[in-house]
Amino acid sequence: MTLSVVYAILFYAATLLLVVGVVRKIIIYARTPAPLKIPVTPAPTTKAGVVWRMTKEVTVFQSLFKANKWTWLFGWMFHVALAFVLFRHLRYFQEPVWAIVALIQPIGQYAGFAMLAGLTGLWARRFLVDRVRYITSLSDHLMLALLVAIGLSGLAIKYLAHTDIVALKTWVLGLMYFDLQPLPSDIFVLLHLGLVIILMVIFPISKLLHVPGLFFMPTRNQVDNPREVRHTAGWTAK
Repeated sequence: MTLSVVYAILFYAATLLLVVGVVRKIIIYARTPAPLKIPVTPAPTTKAGVVWRMTKEVTVFQSLFKANKWTWLFGWMFHVALAFVLFRHLRYFQEPVWAIVALIQPIGQYAGFAMLAGLTGLWARRFLVDRVRYITSLSDHLMLALLVAIGLSGLAIKYLAHTDIVALKTWVLGLMYFDLQPLPSDIFVLLHLGLVIILMVIFPISKLLHVPGLFFMPTRNQVDNPREVRHTAGWTAK
């Protein structure tokens, strides 16, 4: 039961840091004025066009596709697979499980391998491409190593350890309702959960924060109408 208490405290603390950190960053992004009109052309001239442009950026990584096909392939593969993996993990937080979550379980299972393939390609790029290797720091390698370790330990729970999933789900549900239950002590479970806690803690201060940051990029979220509407920075409106 000691492990259950320790990991529960760590998860509560990590969740608090994650939420507060991300909300704080979003507030900073939202309050930072854009002094110049700098949408990357060809850019939409209406707000509806900006919404459509951002939709394509978020779903199919349009600008990355135009810039580099190999980076787009591995990046898109990783993000889509990650979305399926996270959606599959919803079963641990639900009772009963939604029908759609139950339906994608087989897809989410194999998405773990696709996620690792995408990460491997992105990591190899930082060694093999000269200009990318030049700007790559130790933190970039450590972040990719953390993500790969999370993926490998997650797959190990499924294919090597054969963990008691029912007991693990009971523990997770107990966390949600502040009713602590025994946590399976399998090494891969403890490793996987520990790595996820580390990711949650460093997420708000890492490059992974591009997730919400994408929506605040003036090169993407601005309407291309400098001739029709005068653009003013936040401090000039007072």
